[in-house]
Formats: sequence, structure tokens, C-alpha cells
Amino acid sequence: MTDGVVTLHATCVAVAGHGVLIFGPSGSGKSALALQLIAMGALLVSDDRTIVNREGGTLLATSPSTIKGMIEARSVGILSVPHQERVPVMLAIDMACLEVMRLPERHSTTILDIVVPCLHKVDAPYFPAAIHAYVVGMRKETT
Repeated sequence: MTDGVVTLHATCVAVAGHGVLIFGPSGSGKSALALQLIAMGALLVSDDRTIVNREGGTLLATSPSTIKGMIEARSVGILSVPHQERVPVMLAIDMACLEVMRLPERHSTTILDIVVPCLHKVDAPYFPAAIHAYVVGMRKETT
């Protein structure tokens, strides 16, 4: 049973089997961050538009069929990449907010009445690796 569905202006990748939903305005670096995570072993779920379903207490992300397995690399073109059909959302990244604190307070966002941990954009080359470590660490805490 589906409790709700929304299509977000967001990109989603699966890191270690868990969804990272990257949202922000056009040109904020959603696809670029996703490509960096894909280079580290993540799988694309959806680029630029992501369908999120609420099923009970879980958010599940998937791609519209018209863009499945495709991601835009700015100034390169549309690329076909390995993808995952559906993933539970574990983390959100807000590319519209730049994190300036060295040790920031925890942030969250609410999607379909479910609170999701949220990181703000970090303008540093280690950010994709930090996201990867964060998700893998969260995954270990929940298993």
C-alpha cells in the first residue's frame, strides 16, 4: 500500500544499497555530485527528477521511465550508466545551503511526513567521500 507519492526536482543515487537524495536548484551541482559518487561505486537511481513513494515509514525512490539509467554531465552530454530501480531513502543532501561550520549541527528535511537526515553542500573535494562514509556508517548503525 502506498501512503503518498511525490516527484521531486532531485537526483538520487544508491550508496551501499541506501538512497541519497540530492536536491537543489538547477545548476547547483546535483548531477556532478551524483557522478562523483557513481565513480566511487554508487548506482544511479534517477537524475534531476525523482519519484518518491511513502510506504509505511519508508521512503522509496525511483526514476521516471523516460530517464531511467541516464544522467546529464554538464558540457559532456547525456550518459548511460548502471542504475538501480528502487532504493530506500536514507539521507538527503541540500545543494542550496552551503555548510560553513566545521562540526555542524544535525540537519533534517521532511518528505511525505517522514524526517530524513540532511547534509548541506560542502564546497570541498572530500565531500563525496564524506557522504559515502556517512551512509556506510549509518547503515552499520541500523543493522
